Amino acid sequence: MSHPTPPPFAQVPPPQGVGTPESSGGNAAEDKMFKPTVPNVLEDTGLNDLLVEDLIFKLLLSKGVLTGREISKELCLPFRIIDPMLMDLKNRLLLAHKNASEMGDFMYMMSEQGREKALMAMEFSAYIGPAPVLFKDYLTSFETQTIRTEKPGEDQLLEAFQDLLLDPTMFNTLGPAINSGRGLFLFGEPGNGKTSIAERICKCFHNHIYIPKTLLIEGQLVQFYDPQCHEAAPGEESLLAEYDQRWIKIKRPVVMVGGELVMENLEIQYNSITKVCEAPLQLKANCGVFLIDDFGRQRVHHADLLNRWIVPLEKHIDFLSLPNGKKIEVPFDELILFSTNLDPKDLVDDAFLRRIPYKIHVTDPSEKEFQALFKFMAERKGITYDEEMFQYLVTTHYHGKRPYRACQARDILDQVINAANYHRVEPKMTREFLDAACQNYFAAMESSVDHL
Repeated sequence: MSHPTPPPFAQVPPPQGVGTPESSGGNAAEDKMFKPTVPNVLEDTGLNDLLVEDLIFKLLLSKGVLTGREISKELCLPFRIIDPMLMDLKNRLLLAHKNASEMGDFMYMMSEQGREKALMAMEFSAYIGPAPVLFKDYLTSFETQTIRTEKPGEDQLLEAFQDLLLDPTMFNTLGPAINSGRGLFLFGEPGNGKTSIAERICKCFHNHIYIPKTLLIEGQLVQFYDPQCHEAAPGEESLLAEYDQRWIKIKRPVVMVGGELVMENLEIQYNSITKVCEAPLQLKANCGVFLIDDFGRQRVHHADLLNRWIVPLEKHIDFLSLPNGKKIEVPFDELILFSTNLDPKDLVDDAFLRRIPYKIHVTDPSEKEFQALFKFMAERKGITYDEEMFQYLVTTHYHGKRPYRACQARDILDQVINAANYHRVEPKMTREFLDAACQNYFAAMESSVDHL
């Protein structure tokens, strides 16, 4: 099988002033990663003054009166860039000084002419926020931040999975799959920990990356940073002057979706009222992990989702449409995880499975494994493990009746704790508590089987 062709933007040299290798004093890989350089003049950002002026007008229309440094902070541009622009707008009678502020600054408000400018700017776009980053600068940043620069080893996996009891042989498959930075298919019966495994995989990556807060693509403002998908690196409030604040330093992104996923989530979303775009989920997941949980149960047919992924998985690039209809090529660089309770053969064809190099069947635990899991969960929940009561549980409620599932140890013990709390007694593995837990836990499942 031939190797996928590298995307053309991987060859673009970094423009001067966009970014430098980071030197954090941490591990060697992170030391060499991209770090956006603080711009000295507006030309370093690649933005024109009209766009920044419109952002100033709209911000003042929203806030009323702000100091120059407050405007600088809101727009994420250094005060040395914003200050002369504000003075120029005042000289053009578009802004006025309300009064002086500290450190040679002033409080600014709009004149009537400035207000007219602001209203015109709002008609074009209602976006108010950080000045955007040019799309070409984002492409430059992406190459040295790729998830393939991290190679988690056994120590990282053991740390990430320390709160999960996993068959040691599973790590021999998971480790290479995670290091591939490509694709992984987790399948098996519900309740055996596929989602838990996928969530721990996300914890194997430790490096931080920088992403733009907002992108400027072919004249369109595209909001990129999403607190639901991106977690800011701790302690960033003390580093405000160390890198271009139009970017934000985050942990590698983890985007998780389930049955709610629809095709529109994978395209640039355009708000016709605000005239602002939002980046699709897979773009937000770049340089990180994209987990599609409960695959096959989305509202959109799984075949349509599969067809959407064919080119990105093969070529590591994606094609998106802007509101004006123009197609753009973007990187697709993420570890994509599919988790499903359904048989992959019923969902995908061989052509698609070939593009997902690793397939892991998460099987039902054996009785020995279930026993080890029960001990593990009892210790975590502060319940004394009782071997005699465990044998009573499996003899009475499992043998010849139902398979073991990984989630059941946790769920049954939770019911024991809830019942003990209600009766104001110490949680223990007793016949009464175990019988009641199993009756509550399995009743609906058995009822639905009986009706079949």
